[in-house]
Amino acid sequence: MSQKVYLGIDTSCYTTSAALLAEDGSLLAEARQILSVKPGRCGLQQSEMVFQHTRNLPRLVEEVFADKDCTLAAIGVSGYPRPLADSYMPAFLAGMSVARSLAAAYKVPLEVISHQENHLEAGLWSAGGPQAERFLLLHASGGTTDLLLCERREDSRYNLTQVGGSLDLHAGQFVDRIGVALGLQFPTGPALEQLAEQAEKPLELPVSVRKLDVSLSGPATAAMRKLEAGANAASLALGVEHTLAETFARLLRNGAAAYGVRDVILVGGVGSNKYIRKHVEEKLAKRRVRLWVPEGRFSCDNASGCAAVAWRLHKKND
Repeated sequence: MSQKVYLGIDTSCYTTSAALLAEDGSLLAEARQILSVKPGRCGLQQSEMVFQHTRNLPRLVEEVFADKDCTLAAIGVSGYPRPLADSYMPAFLAGMSVARSLAAAYKVPLEVISHQENHLEAGLWSAGGPQAERFLLLHASGGTTDLLLCERREDSRYNLTQVGGSLDLHAGQFVDRIGVALGLQFPTGPALEQLAEQAEKPLELPVSVRKLDVSLSGPATAAMRKLEAGANAASLALGVEHTLAETFARLLRNGAAAYGVRDVILVGGVGSNKYIRKHVEEKLAKRRVRLWVPEGRFSCDNASGCAAVAWRLHKKND
């Protein structure tokens, strides 16, 4: 018997992805393709992102629907970076065009959310919480290091209000700047994490946190100077992880105290790092603040959050 399914599409700066949820909210299939970046480069132009997404997405949609007896019930797609009126990035047009076309052809609801909300929804779906009406979200990636207050609305969506974050470099930029200097392939997060596992102890780097504002340019400059001075690569990689972990822990501790919340959720590519998660969780536990983290593969860029919001908002109407 054909089952109803919920499709999610996300075309972020460096990953094309599609996901399919079943009627009970479980994952039926997901597929993703990291965009190709030439060795030694630290990014892509938006036009190149759009081209690669346009090329990748049809194949990924075909992959998630392959060999499935199903009926499309709703679609979720990320249409812009942040939930703000002026938030725009061409990369998301590729996903929007496919999602709108499918929704029109199959006459199903289309939920357009921001990429940041996609990360939130993926985190809630994968981690199973928090269930609180108010909690904090730290979105740490290559393009974002935002601390947001999340408040549940009557329509089951969330209001996201930025209350803190980085004043300069984003966490992923810090990781990639040092990773590329170490000769790692961009985006360097997974490779830097593997390199750090070889170190006995982290190289000491500064931590700059003032209330709900953090600075990562200073730690990045210090790391580059140590590398130029001949620092051990693995120890430096672990030092980058430790500095980010301590930065996040202090920021979340301060945020929880400022807004009187006991639940925080960590998402984004940098948030998938095991060392960082463990350190932050241990630090927050001492303040009786619970850290929620999605499964690692659903913390980095993926479309499960878009599929999850389509499922969550439309399953009751089926």
